[in-house]
Amino acid sequence: MKLPQTDPDLPVLIAGPTASGKSDLALRFAESQGGVVVNADASQIFDCWRVVTARPSLEEESRAPHALYGHVAFDQPYSAGHWLRDVQDLLKTGQRPIIVGGTGLYFQTLTRGMADIPATPPAIRQEADRLSLDVLQKSVDPKTAAKIDMQNRMRVQRAWEVQRATGRSLADWQADTPPPTLDLNQCAAIVMQSDKDWLEQRIRQRFDKMVAAGALEEVDAMRERYDPKLPACKAIGVPELMDYVTGVIDLDTARERASIATRQFAKRQRTWFRSKMSSWDVFRPDT
Repeated sequence: MKLPQTDPDLPVLIAGPTASGKSDLALRFAESQGGVVVNADASQIFDCWRVVTARPSLEEESRAPHALYGHVAFDQPYSAGHWLRDVQDLLKTGQRPIIVGGTGLYFQTLTRGMADIPATPPAIRQEADRLSLDVLQKSVDPKTAAKIDMQNRMRVQRAWEVQRATGRSLADWQADTPPPTLDLNQCAAIVMQSDKDWLEQRIRQRFDKMVAAGALEEVDAMRERYDPKLPACKAIGVPELMDYVTGVIDLDTARERASIATRQFAKRQRTWFRSKMSSWDVFRPDT
């Protein structure tokens, strides 16, 4: 994998689907040009998962500074707004950020700004948790529905909660968005693209690598604290591995289900990147 040519003084943004090699690219940037590798993946923030979410290993973390990995308790609420504030604090240190991940919403809040929406009261969050996705979808206004993935429960529930708590739609709040934290024109913005078959092969290989690296032990350690409603417990591969360690399915079934879930997730990521990041520089790790 050849390192793209970038200005070593500019912040680097690296977005890409799961298993595309973006974390390796970020580490190579940090080692060759300097900077701190900053996580922009919503699953890698949680302290309970390293292997399952493919967080950088301890050895990789020793090779360059890393930030915002595993810094959130598994049951702690954490949103794109929390992440943006964490990044803003990090930028104040003056370190060159190399921001890498697969959560498109994080990059959007960083480079397009984010509305200052009040926090959702716990009672409204609990009410939303009890509703089905179908009920939540029917309550989302058309303008908001056109802007979010209506099959993503987390996104739909967030829109419902904002409307319920503030009396204003999510789309209306977003219309009042302040200036972005980073100007995209002043960044080296890279989006990973690759052949579909190349990526799917890596996804299938990832499961066995995770198991060999201790994923089963990591999931088993969370058995007593596992709550399928928590965002941390919805990380790709976690439900399937939990079903295996609790005896619900065998390992082959877990492998197949996890691979399917990962491929579906990668497809959604690729769709998002094509739609939202068409101006970013394309990097192909498969060439």
